[in-house]
Amino acid sequence: MLRFLIFLPFLLFSSCSFSDTNDDEKPKLVIAVVVDQMRYDYLTRLSSKFSDDGFNRLVNEGFNCLDNHFNYVPTVTGPGHASIATGSTPSVHGIVGNEWYDRKNKAELYCATDLNYENIGGNAYYGKKSPNNMLVNSFADQNRIHNKMKSKTIAISIKDRGAIFMGGKNANASYWFYGKDKGEWITSSYYMDELPSWLKKFNDPENIGRYINDWQLLYDLESYDIKREDNNNFEKLFKGKNDSAFPYLTESLMEKNDGFDMIKETPYGNTMTTDLAIAAIEGESLGQGKYTDILSISYSSPDYVGHNFGVFSLETEDTYLRLDLEIKRLLNYLDNNIGNNNYSLFITGDHGALEIPAYLNSIGENAMAVNESKFRKEVEQFLIESYKGKFNESPIEDVQNNQLYINYDVVDYLEIDDFKNKIIEHLETYDFISSAHSLDKLVSSPELTEYQELIKNGYHPDRSGDIVFILEPQTIIYGEKGTTHGSGYNYDTHVPLIFYGKGIKKGETKSRTNIVDIAPTINALLGLKPNETYTGKALDFVIE
Repeated sequence: MLRFLIFLPFLLFSSCSFSDTNDDEKPKLVIAVVVDQMRYDYLTRLSSKFSDDGFNRLVNEGFNCLDNHFNYVPTVTGPGHASIATGSTPSVHGIVGNEWYDRKNKAELYCATDLNYENIGGNAYYGKKSPNNMLVNSFADQNRIHNKMKSKTIAISIKDRGAIFMGGKNANASYWFYGKDKGEWITSSYYMDELPSWLKKFNDPENIGRYINDWQLLYDLESYDIKREDNNNFEKLFKGKNDSAFPYLTESLMEKNDGFDMIKETPYGNTMTTDLAIAAIEGESLGQGKYTDILSISYSSPDYVGHNFGVFSLETEDTYLRLDLEIKRLLNYLDNNIGNNNYSLFITGDHGALEIPAYLNSIGENAMAVNESKFRKEVEQFLIESYKGKFNESPIEDVQNNQLYINYDVVDYLEIDDFKNKIIEHLETYDFISSAHSLDKLVSSPELTEYQELIKNGYHPDRSGDIVFILEPQTIIYGEKGTTHGSGYNYDTHVPLIFYGKGIKKGETKSRTNIVDIAPTINALLGLKPNETYTGKALDFVIE
């Protein structure tokens, strides 16, 4: 496969003679577990309700980094997985958002879209994907290159971006879920021309049908940390259901809620993901060869549930109590089939989340959800009126990731500084915006606030906008119900990080760690040469 060769020469030469770790001393399998929208406080708030053998086993027997954060914005899924995988921030790996504005083609670009490849399963829209928008290699790439491509990398996630970026540029395969009318795991021709037989078997309609289950509470209602009534006006509703209370009769709701996509929005999406991970281990014989294999598992369903129901909902708590049992099941399988001294694992989140602003307001806190369409129209109208007769089209091409992209076809370069200042002054009149900045000036400034440093780390000159605005705490640009993430505040940046298994010490640290430290640490564990593109550091204190 010619695409692999593009990335080989330098790393192949520089890494093959570096390792001071014998192959026999390395784990046979490294498992990367990413939980989509997992705040750190879920680990502590729910610990007494977790089993002894799931999350708590990892905390008690692994190495727990208690103060682990994302060190850039925006804190969303695409950049999150890319940063975990590459050990670098968006300023280096280039995934500056789930979407960004492509100035060359004058269109919004989804982070994993690549029209050069075809869908293998599903449909074209969901399958024309690759990791090519990610500009640097992942730790899994380095492992395969070091092993002369004789080891394997498999990445799975309900979300394509969760699988594609974690797998890296040289993955044997990345798989993601297509729901709608089919309900099947798919990939793109970047990786292969046909799905493997073990995945075709997994995609059998009778097997996928096992995950269409009515969603009832796992335990008695009294067992839950009830913050508000189950049926309330803060949470999103499924079409065809007039309340936000248990139970959720999944099969009867499917027709009005994008068919098999309903699986993604229930805890059974996590069950399906665990089952696929086990099927991948067996189907690909992972962890059975001479060289270290890598399996990435991204649990996406907590993000769908969190967006719909919020941080303190019964639905989110139930999802995490069930996910704890999935982690237990995964660990037990690894113990019995790989050997408890043959694998290493880390678990983290790709971002956190803010509690639903409407709920926060109801208990006396100051929070806000801003209507994006209305806000954008107001800004555009202000500029058009301020420059009467100057523009025959909008001077703002797009708004993405709290950044405005200026339309340079209608704004005179000689007037650009005055134009930017006009925008900044106007943005700062909104009570939900704490400050606004010209991005080129911000990233070149020698003195930055902590939040401005996060913006700088998330900035890529070819993909980011011209003006950035910082929202006030507990403010989101979103609908009236449900919630989201993306800020540089602790509720979005503080996520778990636990290392576990072969070569990992038992313990914890209260020292600050960053999400970009994960890849360098796995490299160190495997005795690989540090990647010159890393912006993180190896956490040597977690390694035996």
